[in-house]
Order: sequence, then structure tokens, then C-alpha cells
Amino acid sequence: MADQAPAMEISEYRNPFPAYPTHPQYGVPVGHNNTGGYGPPANLNGDQSSDTSPKPASAGGDGPTRPDGPDTELWPDLRERHVNMIGFSMTLGVGLFLSSGKVIFIAGPGLAVIAYLLTGSLMWSTMASMGEMTALFPVKGPTFEFVRRFIDESAGLACAWMLWLSCVIVAAAEILAVTEMFKFQVDPDYLQKVGYPEETVEWKAGLDADPALWVGIFLLVELIINLIPVRIYGRIEYVFGCAKICFIVALILINTILNARQEGHESRFWTYQYPYGFSTREFIVKAPVDADPVVWTGSLGTVAALWTAMVTSFWSLMGWDVILLTAPENHDLAREETVKLSSRKIALRVMLLYALAVFTVGLNVPYDDEGLRNLTINGITGGQTSAFVLAAIRGHVRFLPHFLNGFFIFSATTTGINSLYASSRLLHAIASLRDAWPRWGWVQSIRSRLEYTRLGVPMNAVFASWSVAFLAFLSTKPQSAEILGRLTTVASTATLIVYALNCYTFLLFFNELEHVVAGERDTELHITGSPELRNQYRRSHNRRYPYHSHGQWLRALYGLVFSVLMIFFQGWRSVVPPFSASDFVASYISIAIFIVLTAAYFFKTRGFDPAGWHIRAERFDGLGSIGPVVVSDPHDPRRPACSICGMAHRRGQIVWPEGRGHYGQKSLAVVEWVWTWMK
Repeated sequence: MADQAPAMEISEYRNPFPAYPTHPQYGVPVGHNNTGGYGPPANLNGDQSSDTSPKPASAGGDGPTRPDGPDTELWPDLRERHVNMIGFSMTLGVGLFLSSGKVIFIAGPGLAVIAYLLTGSLMWSTMASMGEMTALFPVKGPTFEFVRRFIDESAGLACAWMLWLSCVIVAAAEILAVTEMFKFQVDPDYLQKVGYPEETVEWKAGLDADPALWVGIFLLVELIINLIPVRIYGRIEYVFGCAKICFIVALILINTILNARQEGHESRFWTYQYPYGFSTREFIVKAPVDADPVVWTGSLGTVAALWTAMVTSFWSLMGWDVILLTAPENHDLAREETVKLSSRKIALRVMLLYALAVFTVGLNVPYDDEGLRNLTINGITGGQTSAFVLAAIRGHVRFLPHFLNGFFIFSATTTGINSLYASSRLLHAIASLRDAWPRWGWVQSIRSRLEYTRLGVPMNAVFASWSVAFLAFLSTKPQSAEILGRLTTVASTATLIVYALNCYTFLLFFNELEHVVAGERDTELHITGSPELRNQYRRSHNRRYPYHSHGQWLRALYGLVFSVLMIFFQGWRSVVPPFSASDFVASYISIAIFIVLTAAYFFKTRGFDPAGWHIRAERFDGLGSIGPVVVSDPHDPRRPACSICGMAHRRGQIVWPEGRGHYGQKSLAVVEWVWTWMK
């Protein structure tokens, strides 16, 4: 057992963040220490044992946490299972269900699967980079806070507003998509052509109702659910997420069965058999109304189709970073290891399920199906163009198209709910930074109100973000599908900018950790030079470091390059003659907004005199009060044994008992490992 730090360190410890309520004995931020309670953080005494730390006051063993201090703090009431499903539910909106058909039409079913896997690899790399930093330091607004600390304050604050803008746009776009799906009507000629047993497939009530009605109803649902305490919110999202997982698994099975029935086509498999070919033969770059379409063939067409499919599929995969935004509300991060497990689970679930869903539906819908034809650069239509609905119609399955469209509406609503949650937590985190706001008195008054929480919920931040989501009332315009597509493009570019900055931040973070271990950052981290304390920042210390991935700096570099390429080339079709000004603006306006915001913050803090220009990056200064989160060593005899397998180990890892004759314990270890990764 390593020597513990002198007790004097605890009494002399000072919290550099006075805005956080501090415990009267330890002087550390309430709810932000490693154990999720009020005890001293692990870096003060060299030991982390969640059994010995004082517990927060609560209504019971699993009751809500109520931190002392001013009402500006979030309550750490979310369990790991809640965070898992919040992340999955946020990701699985209408992107997969409505955009997958467009991706198949653009690239063909085989290339569509590859496009989703490649774009998923970008998300996987970026999520791991941001996840490692957040797991070590669970700060508010981690998706911009580390950029602010390690690159520059101005870039971080611009990044914060960009991601907030992206989240509120997604919240509005999901409701706007709901109004499109209520206009559910499949062309009767198409039904007759494929031999569907019914003459009409439509929702009469949705076609006749004013879209503003649906916007008002679902915006109200978003608001109500986001105003309840986060503990209950997490439970609701757990149910929603489980329902979505069951649904997408059912979709995969249904499309496999439809293919086995051989309804509508002679072959059971599409590979290299036209029109169920692996990739498209002709890529339609642009289809002007008053001119012949621009078509590319051959290798150029294949590469262009794959890239366009990747750009289109990115919208379907956005939202993983909501897991990181829950960090201040996570319960007992050191014991549950929520950030690590949730980050890895969502990568496995989304990439596997999305790829299988696109693969199986591609067995049943030709890529040149007229129902899939979507020649707009930016545009999303209703459920009648969904590849999954068309597969059910071509398979002559009654009622299923209606059920699918109904679930698509549920899926869009839950994603909108999570988007509002993410935007409110981002706004609450921004409100805790005075420098992010003008110094005018009335602005600072608004900022302080946005920072206020009631029952652990930043209700004013929820209302403020919700009011921006009123963009959904754009659905009352006749060109609402095109508006929706352009909104999603703006949000996608903004998110890519945030991802690129965070990948670069991790490279700086990775380099800085080496300086910490070498003892060059003791002052910033408020440690006294103890080797044991420095070792808590050593990435190779796998048994106690909260989130370590092999070759992570390579993944961060990959994510950085991939994100930058997508930022600058996602709108390439808009510049192909004839030039489309509206599509070009939608594709690149986020870049201009980021540059303007960064420049505004830069000149606000440093003035216009070049002599005073310098990088403002706090790096590790003050982070010692929040972390590092240190997981107790599995070999530490004080670590409690697992309640299922009876052995001490880190969550998500399987440990085999030594010796023979432990078959029962080995079986329990396997059950515990499977359950940890499944729930």
C-alpha cells in the first residue's frame, strides 16, 4: 500500500472554484469528488474506498442526492443504466429510419453499410477521446470545457455556443420531422405496382390536421419531461431506450424473415444481382428542376457516392456526446465507471445495430426503388420514404407500415426530449462561466438565473432552450422538408467542429499528462509532489486510471482528420453547377458562426492591441478540486467484492477465480460480465 499524503494536505486544501458549494470539513466541491459523496477526493489521501467516505444526505438508499450549498448545482442521481439509455435514445431518432433509405439510394445497400461503419468509426474515436478526459475530470460541460482549458478560452466558449445551437436545432428538427411523419401517405400507384393487398396506406387525420397542432403538442411533451427531477427522468429514458433497442432488433429480424419469404424478388440475397447490387451504378450528383441531372459513373461515381452517404449518415449518428454531459449528474463515478462503460456500450450498440438494420433492409428494397428517390441535397421527408416502411409494403405485410410510422414518431419525440436535456445542461454550464457573457448588469442577471436549479434541474435553462425549439413551427411552411434538411445540415457541421476541436484537445491533454507525471504541474493540481498522487494521472496505471484505451492518440488524430475533411467537403454538391446558394449557406454557415464567436471572445478578453494577444488556456489549473476520479485497485483488500460473482474487479471486466472447482463462481462471473455489458 502506498504511503498516504499527510493529513495537513486536506486541511490546507483550497477550492479554486468558489461557485461550487464546498463541504465544511474537506473544502471540496459537493457532488464532484470521486466517490459521488461528500468525502475528500482520492488525490488528497492516496486512497479511494467508497465504503469509507461519508455519504450524501438522501431520502433513502437509492433516494435523490441533495447537496448542501446554493441552488446552482445539479444532483448526481443518474445511474449507469440510465446514462446508457439516455445516450442510445438520443442517437436513435429519425436519422436511421428516414435517412437510411436516402443513403441506400445514394450509394447502394452494400456501400450504405460501409458508410455507416466508417462514420461510426469517427464517432467511436471522438467519443473515446472526450470520454477519457471526462472520466478523469467530470466537469460541467465537458464537450467545451476541455477545449476552453487546453486550446484557448475563446475557442472553448465559441465551441460551447456551437454545441448548444446544434442541440436546440436537433430538438426543433425532431419535432419538425414528427409533423412530416403525420403526413403519412404512400402513393396508391406504388401500392398497385408492388401488389400490396390494400388500396391506400395513409393517415387521414394527419393529412387533414394543421402541422402546428402536432408541434404544440410534442413541444409541450418535451418541456414537461425535462422539468422533472433527473432521477425520474433517467428512469423514463431507461424505458424509452430499452423500447428502442427492442424495436431495432425486431426490425432486423422482420427484414431477415421478409427476405427468407422471397416476396417480391426471386433471389434471397442481393449481392451483385441487379437491382439489389452492392453499390449504385450511377450517382446522381444534382437534379435541377429546369436542367438535365448531373450523373457520375465509374470509380468517380462510387467514391463520390460513398462520401455523400457518409455525410448523410452522420446525422443519424449524432448525439453520443450527451453521455458526457451527464457526468456532473452521475452517481458514484469511481464505483460505477459510468463514462467508460457508457462510451463503449453506445459505440458497440449503435455501430452493430445500425449496420445490421441497413444491411437487412437492403435485402428487400432495391436501391433504385422509386419510393427511395430523394434527389434533394438537403431534405428529409416523411415515413412513406423510409426503407423499412417500403420493405414492409413490398413484403405485403398489413398494418406493419402504420405501426412503423407510429414508432418513428415516438423515436423522434424521445430524441427531441434528450436534445432539450443536452441543450439545457450545456446552457447551465455556460451560465457558470461569467466570461462567457457580456459584463452588462442585465445580462449577468439573466446568467445567474440560468445557473439556478430547482430540485437539481436547471429549469430556467430548460425554458430558454425550449423557447428556441419553437423553430419547429417552421413546419407550417409548405417547404418544411427542405427546411428540416437544411437545419440538420447546420447542426451536423456545428457538431463536427466541436468534435474536431475535442480531438485536438485530447492530443494536448495526452501530452500534458506526461508533464503531470514528471512533476511539472504540481502547482496547478494542488498536489505536494507525492509520487503516489502523480501516479493517479498515469495512463498506464490501468487498475486505477478511470478510462484507458490503447492507441487512443492515434484514434484522436484519426477523428481530427476525419472531422476536418467532413467539415470542408460535406457541402461539395452545392458548388457543382448550377450553384445552389441556399444549400451552400446551410453547409458552411456554422464555420462562419464559429469564427465570428471565437474572434468576438478573443477581442473581448485581449483587446485589439496585438501586443496583448496571447493564448489563454488554464490547462490543469483548478481541476484538482474536481478530480481526478480514481478507481480503487481490484487488488486492494478494502475494495468490496462484486455482489454477483463474489470477486473484486473493475466493472466490465471478467475475473476468473484461481484454482479448480470454482465452476459456480466462474458461471456467475460470466453472467455478471454479460449483464454489465447488456444493461
